Amino acid sequence: MCSEDLKLELPNWLVRNENISQRLMESTKHPLLYSSQLGSAAASDLANIWQEGAVPSQRGSCLPLPGVSSDNVGGHCRIPPRCPSTADSPGPHTRFGEDSTTCEREEDFAAHAQVSGDRWRLWVTCHTVHVLALQDLAVFLTVLAGTREADGSPSPTDSSALYVLPLGFVESSCRSRIFWMKLNKLLLQGKFFQLEIYDPYSGPVVLDEKLASRCGYVLSDDVWGNPVFRASVLGCHVANEADELFSLTVNIKVSSFSSMRAAVTYTYPMYCSYASWASREIVCEENYMEVSVKTDVPAVSNDYTVAWMSALPETHNVAYQQWQLMFVSPSGRKRITVSDAVKLGYSFNNTLSRVYLRAPYHSNESDVSVVSGVNMNMITSTSMYRQRWLLLLIDTTVSCPVDGISFTDTTLTWTVPRVIPILVVQESTFLSKSIVMGVDDRVIVNPEEINYLLEYNETHIRITIPIGAEGGKLESSISGGVYGVIYYIDLFLEHTWTDAGWQTTKYTVIKSITTPFMPQIPTVINNTEPEERLFNVAFGHFLPDVSLVAITVGNVPFSLREPQHHGFKIYETPFSNGTKAFILQVSFDDPYILKEYVNRNETKYTLLVNYTLSVGREMTLYYHSAEVECVVADIEVPEAVGSCDEENLYLTLPTFGLHQYWDLYLGNKILNQHVALTNGYLAATNSTHLILQIPLFAGGLTYEEVSFQKIKARFDVALRKMRTMETLQMFSISCSFNSSAFIICHPDGTIMVSAQMKTVPAIDMSKTKLRDSSCKPREYNEAHAFFKFHVTTCGTSVRFEGDHIIYENEISYEKETLPRQSIPTITRDPDYRLTVLCYYQAKETLVLGAFSSDPATSPPFGSGTMFPHSNTAAYRRVRQALNVVSRVSKDESFMEFYGPSMAVVKQPMEPVFIEVELKDESPSVELYLENCWVARSSDFNNIPRWNITEDGQVYVHCLVVACSPTNTQAGSTCRGQCSSKRKGFPGHPSDSLQGYVLAGPVRIVSPDLR
Repeated sequence: MCSEDLKLELPNWLVRNENISQRLMESTKHPLLYSSQLGSAAASDLANIWQEGAVPSQRGSCLPLPGVSSDNVGGHCRIPPRCPSTADSPGPHTRFGEDSTTCEREEDFAAHAQVSGDRWRLWVTCHTVHVLALQDLAVFLTVLAGTREADGSPSPTDSSALYVLPLGFVESSCRSRIFWMKLNKLLLQGKFFQLEIYDPYSGPVVLDEKLASRCGYVLSDDVWGNPVFRASVLGCHVANEADELFSLTVNIKVSSFSSMRAAVTYTYPMYCSYASWASREIVCEENYMEVSVKTDVPAVSNDYTVAWMSALPETHNVAYQQWQLMFVSPSGRKRITVSDAVKLGYSFNNTLSRVYLRAPYHSNESDVSVVSGVNMNMITSTSMYRQRWLLLLIDTTVSCPVDGISFTDTTLTWTVPRVIPILVVQESTFLSKSIVMGVDDRVIVNPEEINYLLEYNETHIRITIPIGAEGGKLESSISGGVYGVIYYIDLFLEHTWTDAGWQTTKYTVIKSITTPFMPQIPTVINNTEPEERLFNVAFGHFLPDVSLVAITVGNVPFSLREPQHHGFKIYETPFSNGTKAFILQVSFDDPYILKEYVNRNETKYTLLVNYTLSVGREMTLYYHSAEVECVVADIEVPEAVGSCDEENLYLTLPTFGLHQYWDLYLGNKILNQHVALTNGYLAATNSTHLILQIPLFAGGLTYEEVSFQKIKARFDVALRKMRTMETLQMFSISCSFNSSAFIICHPDGTIMVSAQMKTVPAIDMSKTKLRDSSCKPREYNEAHAFFKFHVTTCGTSVRFEGDHIIYENEISYEKETLPRQSIPTITRDPDYRLTVLCYYQAKETLVLGAFSSDPATSPPFGSGTMFPHSNTAAYRRVRQALNVVSRVSKDESFMEFYGPSMAVVKQPMEPVFIEVELKDESPSVELYLENCWVARSSDFNNIPRWNITEDGQVYVHCLVVACSPTNTQAGSTCRGQCSSKRKGFPGHPSDSLQGYVLAGPVRIVSPDLR
């Protein structure tokens, strides 16, 4: 009996909601309404109340309900009471054999509706209606309104406890004999949730793993991360109407706190209609195995199996009117009661027509066997029930696959045995009736249309799915710093077969499959078009669960908002296969782009980029660096223009790229400001060009043709890359000049002099000479004489001043004054003397002097000057050759000498003693050494002629001078001073004679070679 009336109070806006109205209309035949003993007419009346929704604005007015008078009674609109007839209801509400009170009089049921302001109220008055059924009605109507108490119980009186389910928060369905409920993860972001199973007897029960496996529930995530709840229609808390209509109510508690305090509770009922039971049905879920058997199946087959035979001796111990279970395993037989089985994690019960057993995987009573290459977890059990005149034995054996998954790079394959011997009494009578596959809760009618492959043979059923196929989900992941993907798919297989022993068996396997981590190295695709001068780089391919967090360009980090302020562009581009790439666009001219001059006229632009990505649902950070290059022919190699005037050469070339990509080189020296000033060049620049002015006799010129009539000079400068020193271009200017007087000092020691002798009266230029009178002019005319000689010949002297070496010679003309009977001849020919000096840098001379080169092609190295000497005094020229000889002494005593044919061998740093002897017997002559050098040859002109080297053969050359004892001129060799220490210009008075001696060869070897 009801202790009080049931009152529901709902807001008008909810009553007018078409979706809710439609749901209530569709519910007029729902089993819950029948179970509440509401006849079809009364249920229709309630639905009409909802459907009309035309609530009068005036307070207390009656709703226009069918069959209700327009007047109200006590402010209530009374629905005519009515008891359901037999045709209205399929039968009494039952739960595991319980009885329920039926409505015996029409006045036992009454409903009242009233509009009060913005509220809509419904009263249901019950006198004899079963309390549980009335509570079910309250739950049903309350859920439609989204109303629950904080503890999950119905709230028929407290209108402040209304919680409306957010739109799209819950989806549910009934697939075969499984409840499916999915929650929208988007509405749970940043929140915690908990499920409670509503028990009509004890209230809500928190769902945990132990309860789930025992009671037939599964809580997991689908491939998209949405929470999914599945429940067997034979679950512990499912309301069962005659094994055909099933209902289950779930509380969804949502909180912002992990402790679930201040949670909002939504109550959600689910309904399932399933009447096409097979004789035996087996469900292989993720966390449990379930077998249910019709109780009208014959208990014993003609073919007695070992399990059946082993069960028979135990039957006499079965208690009366009590179910017991017997398990057979390799460890033996075990008989336990149902209550003991519950303690072990099993669930056993019976309905009106079925008995079911639910068991966890890998229990103590289970065993693993291999069937057609697939590991199967199985429980061999017999359910026993005994009454005085009845012994009921039911085979509740169950077996489910625990593996059978294989993978390739492109596919996954799920294999299930087609015939499971422990489940088939007579294999010869086995016949497959149907094999159906599905994804999530939907059947795939034509698998081949979405590239699935469902195939089977005598032993196997095989499902092959392309990785990434529709219905599953590819998800990004990071493993060991490597990016890759994992594929998830939720499959089910439903195999129906018949055999002689079991008639029909429906075998359902639900399998969530996850592939191993599959590395997918991202690629950087260079879509840059050089003519646009814009890097266009695609970085992919990525799944939608990858997002770009930050980017570094040229070692400078940027957030995603910053690049647009620097001229970058970053955006995503989708592809037809569901992947995407990140596009980065950066100008070649951006300061963060590296630029390098390459080849002849190209620039290599380099984009250094580092991507920071957030990957997958865990938002793991992933880093990837890339270097993208683009070579563009965007540099114009400069061309120079040359010109000349009477005294200078000019070189003009563009300044673009100078000192940025390339430099000008004069020989092996970079032509910078210092070199230009040192060589006497004048440089001028404007906004576009560099102009070099090179005087005719400046350093660095090559004299291609030199005579006393003209000079053909060439100036060469090389354009070289800054980094590689590769010569790109040679710029040359060649001009001819008329010059009356000049001196050119070549780096190899060659001196060319064009001397202009202006005397009155004029002299005979053919009779001019150098210090060595044998050195005559190469060319001459009336006013000019042209000499070409080496610094080691023609009486050239050498001295050091600072860091310079100075070579000196003299062009002279002397009239002959030969004695004639002791009376001098008087002539009017003038004396003329022109000093020639060449200056060389000492260090550079030492280096360059070691290499022989052609004066016609080598640039001059030294600088020279000429200045004349006029002397009115006439000197008598002694035409006599010095008779001098040289010998190498064996020691410093100069007592014993090496013979001409003897080898002279010395170690480095060991002194060589050389004696030079004047064979002239004149007592009035003294001999001095003027200059000595070392060369590798006996040739007087041989070069190089510098320091003695190790492990070599050398000759000692000396110039000697024979002097009169009366010659005391300062700075003269006749004073006994070494030429290398002289400060002034050497004098050559007429009372001294020069000579030359050669000693050697001297062999210089290392000590270990002697």
